[in-house]
Parts: sequence; C-alpha cells; structure tokens
Amino acid sequence: MGLLDDMRAARRAAGRRQPAGIGAGPDGLQPALLFIPDISGFTRFIQDSGSPQAPFLIADLLEILIESNVLGMEVSEIQGDAILFYRLGPPPPLAELVSQCRRIFLDFQNYLRLLQRDTDSALSTALLAHDLTIKIIVHYGQISVAQIRQFTKLMGREVIVVHRLLKNNITGSEYVLLSDDYLQTQTGADLSRAFSWTRLLRGKCQYDHLGDVCYRYAHLTPLRLLLADRDALGEPGSTGGNALVVRRAVQVPVAYALRVLANFRLRPRWMVGVSKVQYDLTKADRLGTSYKVDLNRGQIDFQTVQRFEDEERTEYVEKISHFRLFPNSLLFFFIEPVSTRACLITLEFRYGHIASRRPLIRFGQLRRLHRFLGISLRQLAALCEQLSIKN
Repeated sequence: MGLLDDMRAARRAAGRRQPAGIGAGPDGLQPALLFIPDISGFTRFIQDSGSPQAPFLIADLLEILIESNVLGMEVSEIQGDAILFYRLGPPPPLAELVSQCRRIFLDFQNYLRLLQRDTDSALSTALLAHDLTIKIIVHYGQISVAQIRQFTKLMGREVIVVHRLLKNNITGSEYVLLSDDYLQTQTGADLSRAFSWTRLLRGKCQYDHLGDVCYRYAHLTPLRLLLADRDALGEPGSTGGNALVVRRAVQVPVAYALRVLANFRLRPRWMVGVSKVQYDLTKADRLGTSYKVDLNRGQIDFQTVQRFEDEERTEYVEKISHFRLFPNSLLFFFIEPVSTRACLITLEFRYGHIASRRPLIRFGQLRRLHRFLGISLRQLAALCEQLSIKN
C-alpha cells in the first residue's frame, strides 16, 4: 500500500463514529438512514418579504426542525433551508419514522401560527403572504463517513441520491417522500398501518448518472387538521392537553407584574434553580431577544416571541430551546386584572412531546416540571409584591 492509500485509510478510520455493535464493511461503507426536512417557499420569502427579521425567523425554524428530532439522528449539514440528518445502523420502523415526520410538520406549523397572530407586525404580514411549509425526503443506503478537521462529512452514491430527490415531479410543497430503498426494509402491513391517515402514492424520477429512482410519497396537508387554531393559541389550555398550567393572584397591577417577569436580570430571583442569565443589554427589551439561563447543571435558551396587551389581558410568550426533556416548548404568561392593584397570573408551559418512550419516566418528568412551575410562580408573586413595596 502506498503513502496516499495509507493517508486515506487513516482518514477513514478517524471519521468512523460507529454505534456499539455496528461496523463498516471492508470498503468503509455503513448502512444509514438519510433524512432531509426542507423548508418550501424559503427563497421567495427571503427575497420578497422585505422584513429584516426574515433571516432570523428562518434560523428559528431550522432550530425547530433540529429540536423536533425524536429518532436520535445526527446533523450532518445545514444548507440554507434544509438539514441533512443521518443515523447509522438498521433502519427505524416505519411507524417511528412517520411519527417523526408528523412531529416535525406540526411543530413547524404551530410555531408559524403563533407568529402570524401579531397582525400589526410586518413579519406576520409577510408570513401570511408566503406559505412556508415542509417537505421531507427519506432514504436508506450505504454511506461513507469521514472526519475532516472538526466536520463530519457523509459521502457516497446514496448521499447524492437523497439530495437529488429534493428535485422531483411531485405536485405540491408539503409531503414526505420515501425512497424504495428505505421501503424495502419494511413490510406491506407496516406501510398500510403507518399511512392510514392519508394516501400513499407512487413516483419515479430519472437523474443523470443515477438512472431511475423509485419512491412513494404522501401529502402532509391532512395533518393541518391537527394544528392548533391560530386564534385559539392565545387561550389558556388551548393545545389539546400538552400543557401544564399554574395560577396565582398577585397584589400588584398588571403593568408592574409584566415589568418584573420580562426583566431578564430578575430571573434568578424567582425561577427555581436559575443561577445566571446571559443576554445582550442593548436588545433586552425587544421581541425576538434571546437569552441563556444557567439552570441547575445545564443551560437552556429562551427567546421572546410575543407580547400582547389590551384592557382584558396581557400575554407574554417565550420559546424554549435546548431543553432536552421537552423539545420545542413554549412558556405563556397570561396576566389579567383583578382590580387596579391586583392581577391574576397564569403560567402555562406548552410542549410538543416528552423526550422519553417510558410512560413512568414521562409521568415523573411532568410532575417535577409542574412542581417547578408552581414554586417559580409563587416566588414571582412574592418578588413582585416585595419590589412594589420598596418602590
């Protein structure tokens, strides 16, 4: 073996990140699921929206896609409006894969609906004029994994195939496409059960140097029936059960309570387990502001996404990221006047799913989180009343 062959072999060995019990063949290839969610309408939205917040919204939506990952996939690369996920080893069961696709679509669309509620916002107007949605490409085959400096690079024919499948002859812009290479790993009975909610159609594309690639696809549009109603997103308990709610009366006016809870600097004084908050002082009072919270032994990212005020109620909403147990969750604060000097605060935690398959663990996580919310709200009420006395 020559020097060049030795160098190539060393790079291949350094780049193999193999789960236990899974090995590459003599040619360095490994079986892998390849999974690409792609934001349809992305380019036109960026070009035509005219909103300076558009690029930041796309970044948020890509983060939503990453946080919706329940299959334990790795991110290989982010290419503008699409993410290439992969998972080495045997293919996931079809039921789990379809559940993953449903989760991504619903989390993505529900977040858009939340933003569209702010009818006075230029960004909301742009979203209503440009129908952003999701298409998902699924493929399975042998790939090579190489480590190039700090980057993990996927290579091989099947990586080319999954990228080419983004360009196909399917009518519409929200669907899941499953290549025959993946479907051949599943049974016909599994296929019928997994797609009982929609029609599964056949398709085929011919690509240069690849030949014919056959697939089946299903439109995701029927899932829109499961979306939270856009006008009901601001109503407490409107998410169909995936919510934890605590309430408490506070002896301060509505405006004062809002000032305290929206003050990032005060978070460690009322949110349980928070030791430090990091944020940009120049952007602290703007919607879209992100800040990091050191919570117990980890860190969670928050972002302010909504703030509504009228005579009947004030609503303040934050998106939570990098919360491993509850991906893609939202924290709603509803503040309603009781009198000129008192208000009722409703703290509602809304989540898409719990990152555990074991019912007992999910039950325990919900109980701990409900206790966390209750104590935090009690401490928020005490802090509001304490600060109002000093002022």
